[in-house]
Amino acid sequence: MIISLITRQIDAGVAAGKDVRRIAVRTDDFRLSFHLMRELKRRKCNFVMLATSDDWDGILLSSPEEVQEGHIPATEETVEIAVERAIQASRGLDSAVQLVFGIDPGPRPGIAWLADGIVVGSAQLEQIESVVDHITSLAHAVKHQRMCVKVGDGAPLLRDRIINQLILTGIETLQVSEYKTSSGSRLKTHLHAATRIALMGGSRIYSLRDLNPTDGDLKEIQRQSRIQSSGNLTISTDLARMVACGELSLDEAIRKA
Repeated sequence: MIISLITRQIDAGVAAGKDVRRIAVRTDDFRLSFHLMRELKRRKCNFVMLATSDDWDGILLSSPEEVQEGHIPATEETVEIAVERAIQASRGLDSAVQLVFGIDPGPRPGIAWLADGIVVGSAQLEQIESVVDHITSLAHAVKHQRMCVKVGDGAPLLRDRIINQLILTGIETLQVSEYKTSSGSRLKTHLHAATRIALMGGSRIYSLRDLNPTDGDLKEIQRQSRIQSSGNLTISTDLARMVACGELSLDEAIRKA
C-alpha cells in the first residue's frame, strides 16, 4: 500500500507536467550495455539504446572511455549506481533535503532508499559486508543536506553487525521495529520491509553493540562450513564465533581449519 501510494504520487507529478528527461545507453562495450539494459529494465525505466554515432539531448549512460561532459559514466561494477544517478537526473531529483535508507537485516539484507519521502530505489544485497559501501555509493549519487539509515530489529546478530559498521563510518543510525513490515514473496518481502522500515520512526543509536552469537548462530555457521567444504570438514566453535562476529569470512575460517 505504501509503495503503490508513492508510485501514484510520482505518476501524478509526471501527469501534472513535470519534465521527465528520457534515458539512453550509448556504448561500444557490449557487456556494459547488457548490464545497463538489465538494470534499467529491473528499475522499470523507459530508455532507448543508441548507436555510437547517434546524438542525444537527454540523460546518457556510457563507459568512462566514451563519456562526454554531462554524461553519466558506468562500469560493470558501478551499473546500479550509474542507473540510480540517471533516474535521479531524469526526474529532476538530483538533490534532496533528506536522504533516508531502510535496511531489512539478514544474510542477504534488503535495502531501500528515499529522497524527501519518495521511494527512489531498492535492492537485495548478497552479504552484509556490502551494506555500508552500497549506502555511501548511493548517497554520492544524490546531493542531500541530511542522511540517516534505519535498521530493522530482526536477525539480532546480523542487525548489530550492520549497526556497528554504520556507526564506525559516522552515519546517523536508528533502529526500527519490524512488526508487520513483511509480506509477500521472499524477495519482495525483504524489499517491502526495507521500504516500510525507511518510512517508520526509530530510536537513534549512539554506541557500538556487543556481538553475542547464540549457540544456534554458531551451529548454523558450522553447518554452512560443512556445505561449503562439500562435507570435508566442520569448523570449530571458536572459528564459527569469529565468523559470526565478522572477524573472518566463512572461506577464511575453512582455510584456517
